Amino acid sequence: MDEFYRETWIEVQLDAISSNVKNMYNHLPNDTDLMVAVKANGYGHGAYETATIALESGATALATALLDEAIYLRKQGITAPILVLGYVPPNYAQIAADYNISLTVFQKEWVDTAKTVLTSSLPVHIKCDTGMGRLGVRTVRELEELLNSVKRNEFFHLEGIFTHFAAADEQNSSYYLQQLRKFQSFLEIVKEKPRWIHASNSAASLRFADGLFDLVRSGISTYGLTPSIDIVSELPFPLQPALSLHTRLTHVKKVAKGAKISYGGTYTAKEDEWIGTIPIGYADGWLRLLQGQSVLIDGIRVPIVGRICMDQCMIKLPQKYPVGSLVTLIGNQGEEHITVNEIAEKLGTINYEVICILSHRLPRVYKKGKKIVQIKNELFR
Repeated sequence: MDEFYRETWIEVQLDAISSNVKNMYNHLPNDTDLMVAVKANGYGHGAYETATIALESGATALATALLDEAIYLRKQGITAPILVLGYVPPNYAQIAADYNISLTVFQKEWVDTAKTVLTSSLPVHIKCDTGMGRLGVRTVRELEELLNSVKRNEFFHLEGIFTHFAAADEQNSSYYLQQLRKFQSFLEIVKEKPRWIHASNSAASLRFADGLFDLVRSGISTYGLTPSIDIVSELPFPLQPALSLHTRLTHVKKVAKGAKISYGGTYTAKEDEWIGTIPIGYADGWLRLLQGQSVLIDGIRVPIVGRICMDQCMIKLPQKYPVGSLVTLIGNQGEEHITVNEIAEKLGTINYEVICILSHRLPRVYKKGKKIVQIKNELFR
């Protein structure tokens, strides 16, 4: 196990990830496979660690955003199918083939260039843009041309065809249905169906049965977070958040009424107050906009006061606490809890962003139950 020498860390409960994966897998029809997205370092939870527990718990395949992320998993010993969802320059096609990594294709020109460098088989998934407006073929003609280009070269293996829903996490399902119909019209011209046809992300997988096809891509729900607040009441099973964030008091002082705290003196003590310092700041992904946000100590909520610094911030304490006292920024203490959704609301963003911006400076402590099974400190790698 790695060590770490700071008083701030992330805990990842692997049992929670396993439960979320198993529940999703059991929620799906028997003939539908499960692909787990582990891009962005497993949404901040650790790509390899998430991939390993997900595969043990029923996942068939993995998805990344970058070729580099997929190669990392291969170098860690992952042998399961991996699909890179994002764009990979065609001159790297043979590298992907060497690692048996599937690539997303959506341009005939890409295929024409990639075939000049390929010397072995490359699995590919064709992406259809049915309304996301990001990547993918947009017309039947484009799809026909791309299919023909792929079929004409012996080194391309059509493993899948897919799309991505832009609004499956909204109460109004009309746009989801519009995209689904367009994807079905694309599929009508695919005479030889590949191994995997897939469209549903976490939200669609949880809510709709008509877009499951042969495989679904589970992202945010794998980590126990709801795709959006709008669909909480529709969840077919409870999601278990896997991530919590903790630190410890490094300094405690009593300041006089009128004392200023942190850069710019934006907080002024209204009376004689106990102020604690905790070693986490915006370089760790705990952004300055979180000034005023509650944290937990001794099972009670206390506010962050003054501007959050790069590496530290201050909290107002109801009484003197000893240095080393546990402070929880995300997670449970006693009867109180602070969710990722609460932090997202404070930041005016979504839960995805909160967990993805937690820095590599934060060591990850992996647990099964109460037992620590691994500690990972990226600063030592």
